[in-house]
This record gives sequence, structure tokens and C-alpha cells, in this order.
Amino acid sequence: MTPINFRIKLLLVVCFSLFYVLEIYSRNVDPKFKVIAFYTGKNDQAHISYLTEALKWFPKIAEENKFSFSSTNDWTNMNADFLSNYQVVIFLDTRPEKPEQREAFRKYMERGGSWMGFHFSGFALSPSSFPQNWDWYHEEFLGSGQYKSNTWRPTAAILRVEDQKHKVTRKLPHTFLSAPNEWYRWKNDLRTNQDIKILLSIDPASFPLGTGPKAHEIWHEGYYPVVWTNKNYRMLYVNMGHNDIDYEHKLDNTNQTLSFTFDNDVQNSMLTNALLWLGKNKK
Repeated sequence: MTPINFRIKLLLVVCFSLFYVLEIYSRNVDPKFKVIAFYTGKNDQAHISYLTEALKWFPKIAEENKFSFSSTNDWTNMNADFLSNYQVVIFLDTRPEKPEQREAFRKYMERGGSWMGFHFSGFALSPSSFPQNWDWYHEEFLGSGQYKSNTWRPTAAILRVEDQKHKVTRKLPHTFLSAPNEWYRWKNDLRTNQDIKILLSIDPASFPLGTGPKAHEIWHEGYYPVVWTNKNYRMLYVNMGHNDIDYEHKLDNTNQTLSFTFDNDVQNSMLTNALLWLGKNKK
């Protein structure tokens, strides 16, 4: 073997060895931050369809961005010891119901934790199975108060970015078409709350929004925030999280999903930005 060939062979061995070491290191390096998602998965087939989708999407994004993602449907884990292991908490569909769980979450947030909530996690209506009986969460933390009404059927909307400088919405176009969703209207006008920063709202170009069949399920005007943060906490509420389902054939037990929440590149970019923003908070 000539000296030149030997050197080339040696160089290749060194390079392959280095790549191997880097690969092993990348697999074992500590994650940038840890995310825990709570869910229930028992309310409405559209929410369950979205939840199934979410539990596939989040691990993929976590792997791509070098943070860890775990999930649980055991709400007894909503306690100080368990939450201390995570920098970001997600409510994928519902909220904690027991007083001790609610208190643990409140203290977690007040001590510097981060949170993201989707769609039904903001729902409260008295009287209903989810009454407004948690003032700190619905009135102060979310600021929205209880649910008032919604559009129907789940429909895509043109969303307007209210603040293109925020890290959650940076590099997003001024307006974009969302994935289909059931949009909520709230008791409180978030524009009057100085603690709330609205990041996305429904653009008037969306009207009429909804197809009914009931007249009040079709919106023709108004201001409707869909993504916002509370300046006093590291948090983000996202109104998305309701897929369209073939309800007309539900008696056939098919419940075919007709739309997907995470089948939207711009929306996914915003959610990824949000996770990285929340995860940088050092609790």
C-alpha cells in the first residue's frame, strides 16, 4: 500500500469513527427541555381524533428540535413533585378538575412554569359537565371567562397575525388559512384586558364563517381572538384542536376524520415556535 493510499484509508477510518461518536452523543445528550402533555380523550369524537393526531405530531417535533415529550391521561400526576420534572405543561383537551390538582398547577405557573393549552382546555360553561368553577384559570390566567358560542361545522378560517414580532408568530405571513376548526366565542373581550396579548385573530375576510345549519352557528361579523398569551405568565392558549368528523354516518360507527389539525404547515410552524419559546423559560 502506498503512503498516499494509507493516509486516505486512515483519514476515512478517523472520519467514520468521529461520525459514530457524534451519533452516539446526539442520542444520549440531555434534551433542551422536557414537555409533559395531559389529556383525557373522552369528550367528542372530533376531540379524540385531534388527540390521536397530536400524540403522533408532538414526539416528531420533539425529536427534530432536541427536546423530550411525554404524555399522560393520569391527572393525579398534576402535583408539585411530578411537575417539577418538566419545563412545559400542555393541556391537550381538558383541564384538571380536583382542587388539589388545580392548586398544584396554579403554583407551578406562579413559580415560573410554562404552559400551552388547546381548544377544549379553555372550555367552561355553567351549567354543563365543565362548569366555570375555577376563577383563577378562566378569569385571570386565560382571561376569557366562560364559553359563549361556537361556529359549526368545523371550518377553515383566514387568521390575522396581530403581532409579527412575537417569537411565537415571527416569520408568519400577515394572514394565512388555518386548518378546519370549531371556533369559540368567549364571555370576556380580551382586547380590554391589559394583561392579555392577542397574537392571532379571525380576519374579517373569513366571514361568513361556518355553515350551520343553525343561524347562530354562522358568524357574519365580530372580533374573535384565537391565540393569545398572558403577560404575567409563560403561557399560550390555542383555540385549534377540533377535527371535522363525518357525523352524518356516526350510526355506522365509522366517525371518519374529514380534516386534520396538524395538516397545516403555517400553523405547525407557529406551534413549533411556541414550544421553543416556552421551553427556553428556565423554571
